[in-house]
Amino acid sequence: MRLLHLSDLHLGFRQFQRTTPTGINQREWDVAQSFTRAIDRVIELRPDILLIAGDVFHTVRPTNPAILHAFAQFSRLMRELPDAIVVVVAGNHDMPRSSETLCILRLFAPLGIHVVDSEPRRLAFPDRGLSILAVPDLPPGSVTLEPDLAARLNLLVMHGEVEGAMPAFVGHTDRSALRIPVAELNSPAWDYVALGDYHVYKKVGPKAFYSGALDYTSSNVWGELEEQRAQKLPGKGMIERDLETGKQTFHPLPVTREFLDLPPIGGRGLSAADLDAAIAAAVARASGGIDGKVVRLVARDVPRHIARELDHKMLRDFQRRALHFHLDTRRPEVLRTFASGAPGRRPTLANMLRESLRNRVLTSDIDRDRLVDLGAHYLREAEQVGTPRDLTASAEET
Repeated sequence: MRLLHLSDLHLGFRQFQRTTPTGINQREWDVAQSFTRAIDRVIELRPDILLIAGDVFHTVRPTNPAILHAFAQFSRLMRELPDAIVVVVAGNHDMPRSSETLCILRLFAPLGIHVVDSEPRRLAFPDRGLSILAVPDLPPGSVTLEPDLAARLNLLVMHGEVEGAMPAFVGHTDRSALRIPVAELNSPAWDYVALGDYHVYKKVGPKAFYSGALDYTSSNVWGELEEQRAQKLPGKGMIERDLETGKQTFHPLPVTREFLDLPPIGGRGLSAADLDAAIAAAVARASGGIDGKVVRLVARDVPRHIARELDHKMLRDFQRRALHFHLDTRRPEVLRTFASGAPGRRPTLANMLRESLRNRVLTSDIDRDRLVDLGAHYLREAEQVGTPRDLTASAEET
């Protein structure tokens, strides 16, 4: 008996102010195409079981195009694989914040999909000797994770954060996610544990795995790329598991849009003209160019006055060519010589603002990079106005 495990589709995700010729946000269209290719692959592999571990949509109230696309693809899946068991649990992005609002995932139940959204449910399939415990993302608390000892095969599918498994770059959601104790996933009675919430493939127990997302839809895609490189992963994908033999395969799924993190530039001691040349050279060396891609270039140790004097016409041209081009200029670190404790590096106000805006929970229609840029712009304007002496002294005393 074979299963496929995928998660974190985030249909309806929007980013950047670019649209398709039909007026749909470009990234929303990208994510929809990534899901279509995933369904194509599922139909090709023809599993006995498909587990989708949450966050089908990016918001509780997704856009009409996202709902229509999801319904069309799930309908196609069930037509092609009528005998497959398909289980979908709600993730934190799917879960309504009010008891008066119904979960949109219930729309797919009439297709024959087992939708679990409000409380844990045990799904029994006696003819296959199979039991599936499905757990949606719930507020933190005690969720009893017990296998059915009478079943030959026990599966657990759930959406939440495994304690101690998340890297530092993973931001927190606007409400606490379900916390999953590692010890409860390690029971030998579980034949497979399918997890959702973390967007990169990760093994967290002997038979417990995050499959990762199908596209780059988190608040820190650059952290995802770094984690994928560290694990030598080919990118996004889904997991196939043979429950009889234990053989497991990660099936890569190409994303629609390439995300390109260019090698960082050191700006210490460079003039604006020198830094312009270094930026142009970094872009010229980009494999396959930057056209149509989402690109980041970090330039470290760049003082404010140098950043202001950069060739903004050149940068606007890069922004025009790429779907999104973000030059992330970072000012030199400031050595802390006051307050308690040993001397150390203190983040600048600009860096603190940048970090706060990067981790802040936003609605899907807000361009995070643009918000960070605007915040930095307004901070620079405020600094140019000047700070009253008594406020400066108060800040130094703290």
